[in-house]
Amino acid sequence: MRDVYIFEYLNEIEFKKCERSVKKYNMFAFKKLIFDFYPEMKEGNFLGKIVNEDKEKNVVSYELILPTDDLFVKVHGEITLHYDVYKNKNIILLKKITPVDLLIEGHNKELSAYKGVMISKENEEKDKFKVNLLNMLKK
Repeated sequence: MRDVYIFEYLNEIEFKKCERSVKKYNMFAFKKLIFDFYPEMKEGNFLGKIVNEDKEKNVVSYELILPTDDLFVKVHGEITLHYDVYKNKNIILLKKITPVDLLIEGHNKELSAYKGVMISKENEEKDKFKVNLLNMLKK
């Protein structure tokens, strides 16, 4: 019988806010996370790339890139799940989902979309400029 891993959180409140924001603004990434990635991780199939490994404490840090739109990636960056695996304790520590600032802002305020990309209210002009620039480069 395989060991089953349990989830714990570095900061559960902030993590859940980011998770709900992903659900609201990128349903496909949320569904992959909940129905594909989490069950695989609980079974011991750790996804993503290894970014750090501590042999003494038997802890491995991972980054898992969630699927998202190319234009969103170019404007805000990848949506990435950061987590640690404590192999001797069978614990997966869910640390954060990046970009944290945008996801927390999306949870606190209703974000608007510009040409299909969600735009931060704090950096609205900058984000619109990036979208327009990328659209001009496509042509």
